[in-house]
Amino acid sequence: MNTLTANDAKRNFGELLLSAQREPVIISKNSKDTVVVMSMKDFEELEAMKVDYLKYCFESAKKDVDSGVVVDGATFLNSL
Repeated sequence: MNTLTANDAKRNFGELLLSAQREPVIISKNSKDTVVVMSMKDFEELEAMKVDYLKYCFESAKKDVDSGVVVDGATFLNSL
């Protein structure tokens, strides 16, 4: 993954957009990685994966409830 400083990204915005179409680009500010610029296609795929994961979690939780594998709230909080 390519990394640019915020100033470089600002100066070369067109190049940043072209680079982000190929792979995500990290933008750093004050020597800290701050944001990632990515193509819309990559973003949509990431969002779809998050939705799929949430569906999996809900389906798994529903199976646990249906089979009686549950923990009451107080026990859960106490275990933390």
